[in-house]
Amino acid sequence: MITKKIGIIGCGNMGGAILYGALESGVLPKENAYVYDINPAMMEKAEKWGVHLAADDEDVCKKADIILLAVKPQNAAEALSMCKNALDGKAVMSIVAGVTVNRLQNMIAGTPRILRIMPNTPAMVYEGAFALCSDNDFTAEELDNATSIYETIGVVEMIPEHLIDAVCGLSGGGPAYAAMFIEAMADGGVKQGLPRATAYRLAAQTCLGTAKMILEKGIHPGELKDMVTSPGGTTIEGCEALERGGMRAAVIDCVNVATEKSKKL
Repeated sequence: MITKKIGIIGCGNMGGAILYGALESGVLPKENAYVYDINPAMMEKAEKWGVHLAADDEDVCKKADIILLAVKPQNAAEALSMCKNALDGKAVMSIVAGVTVNRLQNMIAGTPRILRIMPNTPAMVYEGAFALCSDNDFTAEELDNATSIYETIGVVEMIPEHLIDAVCGLSGGGPAYAAMFIEAMADGGVKQGLPRATAYRLAAQTCLGTAKMILEKGIHPGELKDMVTSPGGTTIEGCEALERGGMRAAVIDCVNVATEKSKKL
């Protein structure tokens, strides 16, 4: 259980998912959580969870030991300016996309310790993928507290900050790519006569189950493919069609262009 006081600046979809997951898992006691969001609806949501509601961004920073900055990139500078000097000497976890640690430091009055994090939206159903920058200046206790929070709602990988754009291109945008694949699989089923709802459920569950086999059983994706593709069978015909369509190259290119876009933000 985390003994540090955790402050949340921005309790929207991602900030709210992280907070709710930490509360529900019991890793973060509700009395140790402080929240501020400019949106009254988000504050009402947080109030229902039993956490402390702060008066503003500065108030969050004064009352908490570790602060999660979960605002949109275009709002980061304004939110941090509202913190005034209250972040000096504090630990800051940032999930602000495209904003480097160096840029964050230039936006903050004082000298905080910063841990940059790349989350993704499946955190909302406790299946997130989190990349935490290994080149951070958190204390060992602060890093342990941070890791404990994110492990309750997904998997955690430690990566150097110079690879964070690659994570953005892969798992940051990955839910969109996976959703497109599921939709395309379902369209194929519908073309062959399956009801739309049935096709979506079968396609989504197939992707979910496959991912769990890879993660929980340690099965290599190539090995899993070979398990399903019987000689002269239906699946190898489908695999050949995907290869003809350039699926692998398209997906690799997808991650590449998304990574390059992240670098330009």
